[in-house]
Amino acid sequence: MSKKVQAIYLWWHKPVIDQELLQSLPNLKVIANSGVRMDHLDLKLVASFGVKMANAPRAVSSSTADTGMALLLASARRLVEGYHIAISSRMEYCEADFLGVEVTGATLGIIGMGRIGYKIALRAKAFEMNILYHNRTRRKEQEEQAVGAAYCEKMDGLLQQADFVMVVVSLTPQTHKLIGKRELELMKPTATLINISRGAVIDQEALVTALQSGVIRAAALDVTYPEPLPRDHALLKLKNVVITPHLGIKTHKATYMITEEAVENILAALNDLPIPSEVLPS
Repeated sequence: MSKKVQAIYLWWHKPVIDQELLQSLPNLKVIANSGVRMDHLDLKLVASFGVKMANAPRAVSSSTADTGMALLLASARRLVEGYHIAISSRMEYCEADFLGVEVTGATLGIIGMGRIGYKIALRAKAFEMNILYHNRTRRKEQEEQAVGAAYCEKMDGLLQQADFVMVVVSLTPQTHKLIGKRELELMKPTATLINISRGAVIDQEALVTALQSGVIRAAALDVTYPEPLPRDHALLKLKNVVITPHLGIKTHKATYMITEEAVENILAALNDLPIPSEVLPS
């Protein structure tokens, strides 16, 4: 079948795209990814075979933004801990000092104000949050005003001010371990770190230490490295961490929309038309 294959639809990083596979598919024209992040692909290698690439940014942004806000709220109000208290066989009452933190009026710092980051800002505005953001390029003034967001040219300033820090960046050599020991120590001891990008954007060893020693209040993670974590990993033993199994885009609607967007990209490539969501190697 190898000579008949003209397109590959990647779902959850499968199949693995390596040189051996590319060499075995002489008529391959396009690889369509079921999501926005492309760090699992060697873009330059794929391009060297004359194969085009596309992602699905339109389909995933809303569901991923929803996941980010869900994690923020769950951590702030200690929902996972509260659930276990509520179903405990020893439950008689909830301790008076089982307290969460306010979201309304709190400051949210968004690191990465792309399509998803901006949708998070829209949601945070509805919760009456103060919004700071750091991005490689500043948003237009009218876009900032629409969500009430203030630009931080340096990430350090955002980390020092935010009550919640949400990381929404692509994984690149520049963002690998973007949040490490130094950055965590800049954050408030009452702050919460939320990661919905890629696990390797955060130095997990430094995060464990920060959570154990009270450098920051809590963390909420939809992504880790590896996925899943080893069952004896320290993050799984901490009460001040909420971890979900990469649920960012896992809704019925998002899955359907991702497939539609991928098919649209594939058909465009096969018909030598402009690919709506083409990704070029940097």
